[in-house]
Amino acid sequence: MTGYDGTTQDKEALREVWLEKAKTLSEALPYMRRFSGETVVIKYGGHAMGDSHLASLFAQDVVLLKQVGINPVIVHGGGPQIQKMLERLKIQSEFVDGLRVTDRATVDIVEMVLSGSINKEIVTAITQAGGFAVGLSGKDGHLIRATKLRRSRKDPDSNIEKLLDLGFVGEPTEITPHVLNFFQGSDVIPVIAPIGQGADGETFNINADTAAGAVAAAVGAKRLLMLTDVKGVLDRDGALIEEMSAGEAHAGIAGGTITGGMIPKVETCLKAVETAVEAAVILDGRVPHAVLLELFTPHGAGTLIRAR
Repeated sequence: MTGYDGTTQDKEALREVWLEKAKTLSEALPYMRRFSGETVVIKYGGHAMGDSHLASLFAQDVVLLKQVGINPVIVHGGGPQIQKMLERLKIQSEFVDGLRVTDRATVDIVEMVLSGSINKEIVTAITQAGGFAVGLSGKDGHLIRATKLRRSRKDPDSNIEKLLDLGFVGEPTEITPHVLNFFQGSDVIPVIAPIGQGADGETFNINADTAAGAVAAAVGAKRLLMLTDVKGVLDRDGALIEEMSAGEAHAGIAGGTITGGMIPKVETCLKAVETAVEAAVILDGRVPHAVLLELFTPHGAGTLIRAR
């Protein structure tokens, strides 16, 4: 090594590190070939997006995916950032069943934060990592058409089912992947804010998990990766379940193994794999290089769900 004046022991230690890295790259090669030319939709949010170091590593990993021939599509959330802006502007908001009630004033802020500051932060991070990214809203190119989300709840006193008004909270009704197909043949990485447009031009705030699942199904993604703040789906003893069939996932929900906020995530994965997605994975975004560990190693990094 020219110009290096370390000890022989230091050189040997470095050599071991280089050999280990070379071994890792060699072992990853079959997986790179497997996913080359395929689309991978990544739902990006939670702690992974709020931590600057993890955000930088995520951007680097996404650029690497593109450079080895994979087509990454990013769909991001931004709940904490939205909450901070609402508090700053002294706008009150509440949650019902984990969904933010979104009135007309709130939806303007939601769109501003998701399609504006957050989206551009991710685009900038990918660009700084050596990639080319373009920020999109679900409104662009009619990408995400949506309708008002309908939810009901039983009144505990009367036991009567009551319809909940969540305001401008939407659910995808149609994904038009034309603009994404255009990027697929280029070196551009699309970064999508989960904002949808209604039939009358109204703006809808869409849960990022739901939006990512709908996009993955529409483009026939090889993988849907859902970055979360937990290891994945856990069994009753708290151990990670590394792989599940759709039937096992349904049984886990019915039997109470899958509970709380994990239920809608698993349901999103099920909807994706029961349409056009080969497999969906719930994985811990707090783990550095979680995406690479999942795609390029034999053991993966979370809970993989297949149709059967």
